[in-house]
Amino acid sequence: MSLWKLVRLNFGRHPVHFGEVGIGMEETAERVRSDTLFSAWITAYVRLFGTDAVEDLLAEFRASPPVRMSSTFIYQQWGERIIYYLPRPFIPPQNYPTGDDLGFAKAYKKLEYLPLKIWQRWYQGQGFTEGDRLELEETANSRRGGVQGELHEARTFEYGKTYQKQTLPKVAIDRLTQATNFYHTGLVTFEQAPHHSGLYFLLNFSQENPELENRLYAALQLLAETGIGGERSSGAGLFQVDGWSDLPPDWQQVVSFQGGNYYCLMSLFWQGSFASELRHELENRAYYEVRERGGWIGSPFSGQQLRRQNVKMFIEGSVFPFVPDGELADVTPARFKSHQVYRNGIGLSLPIKEKGKR
Repeated sequence: MSLWKLVRLNFGRHPVHFGEVGIGMEETAERVRSDTLFSAWITAYVRLFGTDAVEDLLAEFRASPPVRMSSTFIYQQWGERIIYYLPRPFIPPQNYPTGDDLGFAKAYKKLEYLPLKIWQRWYQGQGFTEGDRLELEETANSRRGGVQGELHEARTFEYGKTYQKQTLPKVAIDRLTQATNFYHTGLVTFEQAPHHSGLYFLLNFSQENPELENRLYAALQLLAETGIGGERSSGAGLFQVDGWSDLPPDWQQVVSFQGGNYYCLMSLFWQGSFASELRHELENRAYYEVRERGGWIGSPFSGQQLRRQNVKMFIEGSVFPFVPDGELADVTPARFKSHQVYRNGIGLSLPIKEKGKR
């Protein structure tokens, strides 16, 4: 029987820098994707338990993943109330109206992330309602004091207020010539007052495994002290593990939903080869986006600074008519001989109903 865990990361006032392929230092994402989280976690794991232990763990992941992890997403805490934002699936929700003349379509498309309560209702429950349409129309027309229904109560439109981006000027000095290079780097800080925001992710263990869980928790604590993402030498990316717990009831209902016929990615997903029938499903029944993933090797055992091979992965919110299993992608550079380098393409998904299905 599988075991789910919900993990919350509290960055406090520490900024973060989460880069993407093709984005300069001035830009940063507000969250960490599952492949970056996995790589950083494995690096902390090997520092604690050694090379033999991490080789054994990676062999398990290649054979049959003992645990799947989502990407990180934002949560916002109001006293005892915690709002978890999930990526909006790339298909319309149940009962979403059709037609080209939809006055709220622009406001709907801006909702890249949805609170858990709305995500569940739209994609596992009764679906889109007339009240949702009215609220979205009010938002699209920038009206204040209009319809204040379930979407506003769930803080559907408040995602962008949970964090702030800033640009920090910096100077790099060449060690040989002493020449200077002025540049800017982008940083994100999470809301602290009057409400607290941070990042969370899901873990799905294939079976109860207290030893692995304890080791992963210890490695995550080490990662909290060393930081995740870029600009760590400037103090960015430090966090505290605020929660490592079983799923609360609302999350239990989501992960155990039995009425789904589609699956929405909560992580990145990569499959080395698709059988012909799966390729047919991708072409005709899947709704997805693909993003190129790359970056630099962060090995604690090699002083080489080499770029990993780039690999294209399906991103969060992609929807498939089958459970996206996935696997580790070998991205070892040709000139790197110390050990194999992997990107985590093992999928974690949640069941949803296709639009129009009941």
